[in-house]
Amino acid sequence: MTKRNTQQRRHTILSQVNEVGEVSVEALAEQLQTSEVTIRKDLATLEKNGLLLRRYGGAIALPNEIVASEEPQDSARKRAIAKAAAQLIKDHHRIIIDSGRTTAALIPELASKRGLVVMTNAINVANRLLALENEPTLLMTGGTWDPHSESFQGQVAEQVLRSYDFDTLFIGADGIDVSRGTTTFNELIGLSQVMAEAAREVVVMVESDKIGRRIPNLELPWHKVSTLITDNTLAADLRQEISAHGVHLICAKV
Repeated sequence: MTKRNTQQRRHTILSQVNEVGEVSVEALAEQLQTSEVTIRKDLATLEKNGLLLRRYGGAIALPNEIVASEEPQDSARKRAIAKAAAQLIKDHHRIIIDSGRTTAALIPELASKRGLVVMTNAINVANRLLALENEPTLLMTGGTWDPHSESFQGQVAEQVLRSYDFDTLFIGADGIDVSRGTTTFNELIGLSQVMAEAAREVVVMVESDKIGRRIPNLELPWHKVSTLITDNTLAADLRQEISAHGVHLICAKV
């Protein structure tokens, strides 16, 4: 069994368990024409990556409260930002992709990259990664599920991140305070800061309508941000203010 077939088989298992809620080892082995031992290994790997829960004789889907929702389709602005972000990624890069719909839009743009290692704290990002045929290595933080951010947070996640080093972090924001940096409604900002510390470069991906939005919780100050990618509807005065902080600004054409 090739690595590609293994990835496709696990994607089929995950799709099925999410669709029907519960699967059995015996039925999966018969359906996929493989051994029950192989199916158990698949389920163990998927559970380790936080994508399902094993039960005696099979597996069940994650409870609804920890399944991240996705937009039916990424917006044109998100796709433009994602394409610009993907140009910063080289083959064999080690990257972190934080939770968020704009960051999740980056995943389809990784299809041509080879040898990627991708860490994430978000189930929707993990699901998209598993669907790629180029099979990036997927790492998940684990930790405590936060329904507000639809991601894993907390000390366990932070400890996992500190065990690695990465080339680039791709992270979103609820808002951009042009005088301070990225801001968020979520008070759980510790993991974002650890992500930034674990990466050599920090790339913020955010749509232009969030720039200038002031939210109380400062997440990443400008001195921790390498690049900000937004769309080309950003006003000229805001472009100048952001660039004045030494941040590389990319305005993707929509």
